[in-house]
Amino acid sequence: MRHRLTLGIAALLAPLLASSVTAQTTTPDYTIPAQPRRPQSPETPQHAARIGWWRQAKFGMFIHWGIYSVPAGVYKGEDVKGIGEWIMNHAKIPVKDYEKYAADFNPTKFDADAWAQLAQDAGMKYLVITAKHHDGFAMFKSEASPYNIVDATPFHRDPMKELAAACAKRGIRFGFYYSQAQDWHEPNGIGNTWDFGPDDKKDFEQYFQDKCIPQVTEILSNYGPIALVWFDTPRNVMTPERAGKLEKLVHTLQPNCLVSGRIGQGSKSDYDSEGDNHIPPTVRTGDWETPATLNDTWGYKAHDHNWKKPEDLVFKLTDIVSKGGNYLLNVGPTAEGEIPPESQQILHEVGIWTKANGEAIYGAGVTPFGAEFGKPSGKNDSRGRPIYDAPKDWRCTTKPGKLYFSVFNWPTDGKFLTPPITDKVKGAYLLADPDHKPLAIENTDKGLSISVPEKGLTPYATVIVVETE
Repeated sequence: MRHRLTLGIAALLAPLLASSVTAQTTTPDYTIPAQPRRPQSPETPQHAARIGWWRQAKFGMFIHWGIYSVPAGVYKGEDVKGIGEWIMNHAKIPVKDYEKYAADFNPTKFDADAWAQLAQDAGMKYLVITAKHHDGFAMFKSEASPYNIVDATPFHRDPMKELAAACAKRGIRFGFYYSQAQDWHEPNGIGNTWDFGPDDKKDFEQYFQDKCIPQVTEILSNYGPIALVWFDTPRNVMTPERAGKLEKLVHTLQPNCLVSGRIGQGSKSDYDSEGDNHIPPTVRTGDWETPATLNDTWGYKAHDHNWKKPEDLVFKLTDIVSKGGNYLLNVGPTAEGEIPPESQQILHEVGIWTKANGEAIYGAGVTPFGAEFGKPSGKNDSRGRPIYDAPKDWRCTTKPGKLYFSVFNWPTDGKFLTPPITDKVKGAYLLADPDHKPLAIENTDKGLSISVPEKGLTPYATVIVVETE
């Protein structure tokens, strides 16, 4: 059976279509721009085995946690603009002053099981936490540097060991974030120009050999199976040689561990990372992920209450999966070791939806349509990427023989109209209906008309399943 896509991108989408469904839409009057791509590992048997679980998972939890949660966005009595984990940089806090936050960091309310359970309840299949962020502080016991949570704080525990065990108990894949280039605590790390002078005058190789390589070795050696290492902000110092060395180190110590797309110049990653909070406007090829926040910050900021709504997050999750990506959604715990109650409530509500509709998310493929994404508005964002006028009525994901229409704008006339489907349709039903009671369907010139009840069955979006031969 042949897919007949009339969006002018059939060749682009062919390797991604996970469904045997054939669909047809009207050719739009615009050209879908190519999305930027970083080099990715070739699809060898080793890479396929390594990334198979990730392609099924679709939804993960990101955690930004460190001693930056002590100031919580405030320095010398004033709010510091920008994201919480960058407070040292934005306020140009001297190393000797920033180190004092470690003495005040005692997260006695930390509960690894509660964190892992929250991820599971939200429907998240993997968890990635900051082992070391740009401030240089290690959230694990490190022999490479005494500037770590066990040796430099009154907590004297390694929360990473506890969290790795809690995730393993629940079948959640466990991974680490590691800042390989920026380290504002080290004289030869990149980024701290207020204490240590211009970056181009530093001996970065000394930092890379004496701290970065040993610490990456530690996180890959002391915490059991690691699902992935999420590198970040490589700057221009992560040359192909250095990035290649890191990639080789990861895959040598843990062959099944994934390497994220921000590792450095020239080196192939296992999957790509979109910009922070950025969702591509259309289907994108390759393996990719959108890292995103629940509010405006990643690390905890006491005054940031701009929380995203559960319905927004459910839409973004479905939108991303329909375009071929994964959604890595961040929480920023407090200095006491608690995930903010607002974050918990939001994720619990998202979890109600994923529990009822997970079949449309986990392991699902991209839409065979595309016109639902709208068209370019003629404007670009701050990075020159096109901004789309994108309707949010519905999104479609796929599995062999099934189309999943997640409907966010429920029809008021009792009819949901799909784009034309050229395969033979066997029937339709609501995914959340335990009896899968058949819905009346009618083929029309404009598409498949499906008779639906007055109200949807689940909050935020109800999924209509269309089965085809």
